[in-house]
Amino acid sequence: MSITLTNFWGLLGGLLVLAYLANRFAYRTHVPDVVVLLLCGIALGPGLHWIDAGRFPEVARGVGTLALILILFSAGLELDIRHARKQFAAGSVLAVLSYALTMEGVHLFCAHVLGMGRMASLLAGAALACMSGSIVLPMLEQMNLGPELKTTLVIESAFGDGLGALVVGVLLSLVAEGVASRSSGQAILGGMVLQSVFHFLVGFVIGVGTGFLWSRLLRKILDHRFWQALSFGALLIVFSGTHAVGGSDLFAVMVFGATLANLLGPDSVLRGLELEFNSVNEGIQILSFHSELAFLVRSFFFVLLGAMIQFRGLRRQLLPSIGLLLVILAARALSVQMSRVVWRGRKSHELELATVLIPRGLITAVLALEVIQAKPKELMFLPSLTFALILLTNGLGLVATVRAKQAEGSSSASSG
Repeated sequence: MSITLTNFWGLLGGLLVLAYLANRFAYRTHVPDVVVLLLCGIALGPGLHWIDAGRFPEVARGVGTLALILILFSAGLELDIRHARKQFAAGSVLAVLSYALTMEGVHLFCAHVLGMGRMASLLAGAALACMSGSIVLPMLEQMNLGPELKTTLVIESAFGDGLGALVVGVLLSLVAEGVASRSSGQAILGGMVLQSVFHFLVGFVIGVGTGFLWSRLLRKILDHRFWQALSFGALLIVFSGTHAVGGSDLFAVMVFGATLANLLGPDSVLRGLELEFNSVNEGIQILSFHSELAFLVRSFFFVLLGAMIQFRGLRRQLLPSIGLLLVILAARALSVQMSRVVWRGRKSHELELATVLIPRGLITAVLALEVIQAKPKELMFLPSLTFALILLTNGLGLVATVRAKQAEGSSSASSG
């Protein structure tokens, strides 16, 4: 079918209806909506040939990055630091351990099993190591877990996206500077650590500073129309401005959202200082507006990603993806066991759920498209591999949800 402008708008409207139905289907069956959207993309692209995937790589990168900005900002808005401070250490330790061990495991697998070069395997590891908070958070809402464990996993998922984007950004800057071609592995690691700390600090300072300033400015514009659209513009400026000065742009976005959430709520610091806002909960309004935008952009991205998949490449990457899944599971199990030092008292079935709840999604796909630009010849297989891992890990997430339901039923029966 030829895509005219009229057909495009009709297709976009149909995709939004499809995304809504997929979301409701996921709520009832616990099948992640990302799986439904990806399969629909396959049907529209390589299946029916309604979408020419060759036109969309750059569009997909832009749409995916925008969706990631909105999702991380929403995750920051939902992060109440005062209520989560007891699980903050556990969630952050688990996030760092899980990401670092998974990245190293994927790096070694790609280097020694797939025969990839050092920097290409590091880039693949950095992109594939991070879980998708946009998928984990809805799954956690459907699970009857203890509040401590749920908060720990929420904090981990909130940090995971920013951590993955930070490490990939550092590696890409090292490639651009030519460090990879003339340095040892130890020098690369040292450069990663130093640049990561620098990017982290710059993003944190900008996120907190702009969040405080914007929370004060909202007092003057809340009575005017379109203030939420103006907040969206401020969000994009924070992202691009942080990137321009060399900070972690996605981390700054999340910190910006968390700062606003903890300054705009009914128990905010500003209210304690008698810097009153209107009686309307501004934080909830901002969260609702940006969540709707994220739903729109995220749905469009996954359909585009599915349309870009080639069946030949998917079949070729099936065995490597299964091998990588086993590596990711082993690294996750090790990180869960190691991090038990800071989150004691968890039951065995809760540890099992934390181990298999490793879905890949938006952040993985976006970062995979980013790293391909640095090593296009060595990483052209990465979209198909990423697609396969998204399906496999979301299948594990479905198993985790079913297991949680069974554990809930068993506990209810025993108490009865």
